[in-house]
Amino acid sequence: MIQSVTVPMISMRNVGKSFGAMRALTGINLDVESGEVVTLIGPSGSGKTTLLRCMNFLETYDEGEVSIHGALLGYRRQPDGSLMRESERGIAEVRARVAMVFQQFNLWPHMTALANVMTPLTLSKGMKAAAARQIAGAALERVGLSDKADSLPAKLSGGQQQRVGIARALAVNPEVMLLDEPTSALDPELVDEVLEVIKSLSRDGMTMVMVTHEMSFAAEVSDRIVFMEKGQVVTIGTPRDLIYAPVHARLKSFLQPWIRRSLAGGVIAQ
Repeated sequence: MIQSVTVPMISMRNVGKSFGAMRALTGINLDVESGEVVTLIGPSGSGKTTLLRCMNFLETYDEGEVSIHGALLGYRRQPDGSLMRESERGIAEVRARVAMVFQQFNLWPHMTALANVMTPLTLSKGMKAAAARQIAGAALERVGLSDKADSLPAKLSGGQQQRVGIARALAVNPEVMLLDEPTSALDPELVDEVLEVIKSLSRDGMTMVMVTHEMSFAAEVSDRIVFMEKGQVVTIGTPRDLIYAPVHARLKSFLQPWIRRSLAGGVIAQ
């Protein structure tokens, strides 16, 4: 019997990235399977956001390969095996499978919530306004903001603005969502409403890669956690292994402040 081979949703092989003389990423190998939630954690400057941005070619990686569901991203292979930068059209075709949610909400301030979600559909996908409006309305409903469709960003809370950002990402029907510290710009009291939306997406089977400093949330929602430092993957494992029973000394040190707070609040029972 011939067994089918499952292609990872995202595959990274020996990916490297430098900014001038500064080495940002070195030898990254990572697969993200369909329906999986993978969270990147680590100290500031460890390369988490750079790695995330390489997954949709917002950052041009210098070494290795990134593939989205088997399609090479950013480059095409020459007959001699070398890589040449792909055309912008070719890059856009592969990138269209991926949507990104940013730290800073990046909403157009002069547009309503509905228009912010519609615009990528009409501009990038060439969709008719009526069809785009219907999809955008459904996306806003999905994140609990159908009643804010006509509101400008200035009239929305930070949590609501971020939910509009998530709706905008959902509207393009991506195969993968990348989330770069989606709650870092929010007041603490607004964090939970965004985390609840992300949790509901994970329950629906959305493939996600997320950078976060919310360790409790990472432990709750992730299938796997990737701990990074100095542009390298230090260790990968399940939340149970990495968060609740860390073995690696540097990971233990990184988690100590969270562990102390969690023990004081009765979060960790082990």
